[in-house]
Amino acid sequence: MFPTPRLPAAALAAALCTFGLAALPSPARAAAAPVALHWLEAPPAGAAQSVSWGVPWPEGAVPRISAFTLTDAAGHAVPLQTWPLATWPDGSLKWVGCAAVVPAGTAGDLALAPGATAAPAGQVRVTRDGGMIAVDTGVMNCVITADSPNLIAALQIGGRDVAEAGRLVGILQEGPATEAGAPPPRQTFTSEVRKVTVEQSGPVRAVVRLEGVHRLASGREWLPFTVRLYFYSGEATVRVVHTFVFDGDPEHDFIRGLGLEFTVPLRDGPAYRYVRFAGADGGLWSEPLQPGGGNPEQEAGQEFKPWRDFADNAVWNDFKLTQPNPDGFTIVKRTNPRSTWLFSDAGTRAAGLAFVGDLHGGLGVSVKNFWQSYPAALEVRDAAQPAARLIAWLWSPDGPAMDLRHYDVIAHGLNASYEDVQPGFSTAYGVARTSELTLYPTATLPAKADTVAQAAAGTTRPLLAATPAYLHATGVFGVWSLIDRSTPFRAALEDGLDSVLGYYEHQVDDRRWYGFWQYGDFMHSYSAPRHKWHYDWGGHAWDNTELGAPLWLWYSFLRTGRADVFRLAEAHTRNTSETDVYHLGPMAGLGSRHNVVKWGDGAKEVRISQAAHWRIFYYLTTDERTGDIMDQVAHEADVAITQYDPMREAAPPVPGQPDVGPQIRIGPDWFALAGNWMTEWERTGDPAWRDRILAGVDSIVAMPYWLETGDLHGLNPDIPGGGLGPLKGGGAQLVGFDLKTGRLTPVRDPVTHGQVPVSYNLATIQGGAEVMFELVPLLGRKDFATAWLQYCRIGQAPAEVLTKDRATGTEGADARYVLRGQSGPRLAAYAYAQTRDKAFADKAVEMILNEGAGIAHPKTLRGPDTLNVVEEDPTVSTNEAAQTGLQTIEILQLCADALPHDPPAHIGRPPGERFRRPPAPPANPGPAPQQ
Repeated sequence: MFPTPRLPAAALAAALCTFGLAALPSPARAAAAPVALHWLEAPPAGAAQSVSWGVPWPEGAVPRISAFTLTDAAGHAVPLQTWPLATWPDGSLKWVGCAAVVPAGTAGDLALAPGATAAPAGQVRVTRDGGMIAVDTGVMNCVITADSPNLIAALQIGGRDVAEAGRLVGILQEGPATEAGAPPPRQTFTSEVRKVTVEQSGPVRAVVRLEGVHRLASGREWLPFTVRLYFYSGEATVRVVHTFVFDGDPEHDFIRGLGLEFTVPLRDGPAYRYVRFAGADGGLWSEPLQPGGGNPEQEAGQEFKPWRDFADNAVWNDFKLTQPNPDGFTIVKRTNPRSTWLFSDAGTRAAGLAFVGDLHGGLGVSVKNFWQSYPAALEVRDAAQPAARLIAWLWSPDGPAMDLRHYDVIAHGLNASYEDVQPGFSTAYGVARTSELTLYPTATLPAKADTVAQAAAGTTRPLLAATPAYLHATGVFGVWSLIDRSTPFRAALEDGLDSVLGYYEHQVDDRRWYGFWQYGDFMHSYSAPRHKWHYDWGGHAWDNTELGAPLWLWYSFLRTGRADVFRLAEAHTRNTSETDVYHLGPMAGLGSRHNVVKWGDGAKEVRISQAAHWRIFYYLTTDERTGDIMDQVAHEADVAITQYDPMREAAPPVPGQPDVGPQIRIGPDWFALAGNWMTEWERTGDPAWRDRILAGVDSIVAMPYWLETGDLHGLNPDIPGGGLGPLKGGGAQLVGFDLKTGRLTPVRDPVTHGQVPVSYNLATIQGGAEVMFELVPLLGRKDFATAWLQYCRIGQAPAEVLTKDRATGTEGADARYVLRGQSGPRLAAYAYAQTRDKAFADKAVEMILNEGAGIAHPKTLRGPDTLNVVEEDPTVSTNEAAQTGLQTIEILQLCADALPHDPPAHIGRPPGERFRRPPAPPANPGPAPQQ
């Protein structure tokens, strides 16, 4: 049963206006009209599209258990499968997951509405017989066995096996290679499936989840994996989502190769067997095993009559495409293991598909983000034998060994390089990597154009999406604005948002932000004198999720609906949700702050790993792997945070202080935990998650200064070096956290009479504000909404003002006490949306213009100052870009009726200028502020 809402729907709608998002429409009054859906990218003509996606509904509009109908532009019903993804507090449906196979030739938008679901002509059928599972799509059968090395026992078309023994394979190198001498020993390993779960069984889509470990030849088990197989009715393709977790010793366990291998039976002679590799820009390398000197029928994959001496031609057995870097690949082949590899061809960025087969069928395997995730490779072995081996190498054995060690053997302190290094914390143990592949079994030799089309489809999965206007009208994801260029001021801000997004899109390629463990992430900060991002300097390199970069990208997509922004955010989410987060071990559920090595920083915090960063991607795509991660952080992050206090170095317990349990900060720690629990509450409907949030809410509203209670200011004489002081960026709302009950207890109360507190800027700039904007109206708690509004209005007020405001609720009406720093603009804007006091709107606009990044004006650089031709804007940093982007998106919504008509003069500064050019850093920057 789902929880009874704390307020009836009408009262909750009133609470949304009074204490929540006054600038948004009341979702409780919206009707469940048909929802228009469009393709994110135009699908190729002449091909059916198997697709899964999510659609939100306004609160109270649709019951949780509802049927839906999907129709095309001509009104024809398209078979559909749906399932609930999330519910509103009143139990109504918030998000529905959908799966369909849209027929070839379907033109125009589609529409989704409550109603009778059309059944597919041929349904996916899943049957289980002991340890064997069979999936029948109507045109293909897949046999899966548990307790086996094989993920897939066989892929069958027309009752004939076209691929067999699909398993994970790899090579372990025992230690790093030395510069001279014998290479370290190596062992091969393969998958061992331990558990098979049918998560969906049709009628349109089936999902099978396999879990297991890799087993070395020595018997050692390591690298736990999860693989999901996706099947669609009437489709002969299999989508594969592969995740492994590193649980080795980074000092000794070096992965030399990691891939997915299939055995492909071959029935025709070598003249009719073919190997293909997809190249760049629609190019295709295709050759028979036994070339006939350019016979046109053979090249076209047709039967032909060989001439008399044809049998004497060489038969090629092994083929390999290797992509060792993002800019080049080579193709080689050989006749046998005792003979040399022969160079065949080369190119730039391979599309990531390999095929081996004959006139009676074969198998193609496509790897998404192939060249972006170098070193990668595609290999065909034993093609001249009765069965070939086709291997998609996610990490190529021809590349260097996977080295997961830290970048130095000595620590570089926080004050020197903005990097928190502690013994034993800069470890890859527990990080993960997810890859996506598509299998294309065929009963005949596909045309070359079809192979190219398969490569393109495997690179970019189709997606249906609702319009930004509809998503906005449902009230999901809190505060965000639609694009509006109706005034010069609004147009200037929109231009700025577009320019910064475009700048980062180009930087990904300009700076080659690619690689197996790196692709999707951005760098943190830039060095103008070096003309480089700080890829090698302490905490200034990979940004991870610092200051809400995932939220900036996703809110940018929600309001624009742009495919390029979606793909940028998708890659960022795939990377940061896996490589920045610990998925097993004692730190499971926590994330690593920015560093030269993705997991290198000693600060392990829930603000990095929080579900708020991933949930938009999950709801738009229904991606089950992302759901796993959100479920994990909800269940494990609060446990881990009590063992790894994020403030253990900056603010250790004061001697003589009462024991109140582990110390955390209300923001960002509790805000991040509350966001995890909010996500689990809406996904499961279990009121226990809501009650865990309310335990913290009850504690906060009972505290003497509400959300300001526990602020630390100035120097702490009990901490060597002064503890938190002006050089380290302000205070923190420290509270004790009871893991069992979820209750919070003030640790200390140094808010002093008559003094203006130091602003704790970090509390709401790590996703805390975005969580609160959404959570406060969902809870419907007037007292908590009042406390949150006070924090937004007068977060910088001294003690007597905070105390007086509890009675009056009117202090600081001139916006004098709004928090300073990056958190201030959005909080002032929220205060305006609730109070309609224009002083807060004016403050929000003033702060975003004077303190924000605003707009990018890159210039093109060429040698000798740079290796490649690149764009550069030295004033851009990712922290500033993410926060200013989010703040601007939120202010445009919250202050919609109080914005200036014309932009201030400084928005029109010449290229290279911004809303505010920051001062040049000193030659010796000295201690960096802690965040």
